[in-house]
Amino acid sequence: MNGRAVTGVYDAVVVGSGPNGLAAAVELARNGRSVVVLEAEETIGGGTRSAELTLPGFIHDVGSAIHPLGYASPFFSTLPLEEHGLEWVHPLAPLAHPFDDGTAAVLERSVEETGETLGSDAGAYRRFMGPLARDFHRIIDSLLGPLRPPRHPLALARFGLGAVRSARGLAESLFEGEKAKGLFAGNAAHSFLPMEQAPSAAFGLVLGTVGHAAGWPFPRGGSQKIADALVSYLRSLGGEVYTGVRVGSVEEVPRTRAVLFDVTPWQLLDITGQHFTERYRRALKSYRYGPGVFKVDFALDGPIPWTAESCKRAGTVHVGGTLDEISQGEAAVSRGGHPEKPFVLLAQQSLFDDTRAPEGKHTVWAYCHVPNGSSVDMTERIEAQIERFAPGFRDRILAKSTMGPADLQRINANHIGGDINGGLLDFRQLFTRPAVRITPYSTPAKGLYLCSSSTPPGGGVHGMCGYFAARAALATTLR
Repeated sequence: MNGRAVTGVYDAVVVGSGPNGLAAAVELARNGRSVVVLEAEETIGGGTRSAELTLPGFIHDVGSAIHPLGYASPFFSTLPLEEHGLEWVHPLAPLAHPFDDGTAAVLERSVEETGETLGSDAGAYRRFMGPLARDFHRIIDSLLGPLRPPRHPLALARFGLGAVRSARGLAESLFEGEKAKGLFAGNAAHSFLPMEQAPSAAFGLVLGTVGHAAGWPFPRGGSQKIADALVSYLRSLGGEVYTGVRVGSVEEVPRTRAVLFDVTPWQLLDITGQHFTERYRRALKSYRYGPGVFKVDFALDGPIPWTAESCKRAGTVHVGGTLDEISQGEAAVSRGGHPEKPFVLLAQQSLFDDTRAPEGKHTVWAYCHVPNGSSVDMTERIEAQIERFAPGFRDRILAKSTMGPADLQRINANHIGGDINGGLLDFRQLFTRPAVRITPYSTPAKGLYLCSSSTPPGGGVHGMCGYFAARAALATTLR
């Protein structure tokens, strides 16, 4: 064990303090088990950290930025996180998607108001998305978890009929105009899959539906506030957290009945592979990671000067143009290329949160997809895409901070090759990650569990992977 020594005897040890590791620890502590969290870095949070990356007084999110699934999480919603400092900020609109004609499609909380930005597709959008938005709270438990019998099968079936398709296939079957297709493609691109590959449509449906049902909020003061609130609540339950403790082998953890790892499969192999069956080791070795990201944080002398005024109402802006353009870019990444016009995911929290920057100044968080492990600097291409829809953007840049896949993995070891989702989210790995098992959170070794986003339901700050891993441990080792 590198760093400080942790002694004591616990019911459970959690390795890693990302949102899933902290969620697992909280659920164990809520059930009366003694638990300690060991974090290799000096700051807790994993992918939910914030820091002054550019200039003093400018607070940037190091990893995740916008958290629709965190706000809507079936687990987080049961916790008193607001009492521990977490305050959610809801932008005027969850999402905007600009086009070259100076207009934008806008994902509003209202399905009807969203349709008004989609031209001739308003009716089609309302007929398709309306029922899904109404049913969202009935089906979210099934969407954010492992395969199991649904509580509301009819509502889930309506969602599933579209979700199993490719984003292009579903969008072209539903819509005629470029605005509706582009809006859907931008949401589906969060899958990191080509638009022609199923189940990319599922991501477009989930993010669009949760936008209507719950919004796309973010924490006031930075994503770090999510981790801070979870740690504060955990400590109120008697849990312990130690930073600067890097676990190189399972033999190094304190005496315990169970260990839950908020790490990815290759890391799990390094730490405790000798305790697994050969079949399980092979499954972990063959686990596939997805594309990486190239991220740029900007400090600005003013807000982004979007041509489309409606973009100034949104916390998130998808910068990528039409379905065809997004499709070309994502297909290039899947082939190992770097698109000249990448799809850019952008967050402008400081428009709605004055704690992020000095008065009159602003922050921007942006990234694009790149092949796993890429070393290509995408800064200029990201800036060009933003400038395309916001002429004068470059003139407002005071400072910037860039992070490629290697940088992201250095600051968070779970981001293998820049993969922020804990592994490729295609059909093969959607519900069977990291291996085909009845309980994907358990391992063949007694008392050892995986609780990271490399288990269902995968990436995103929702804590459900950690929650289900904790429930698995409580049902077996910690009964």
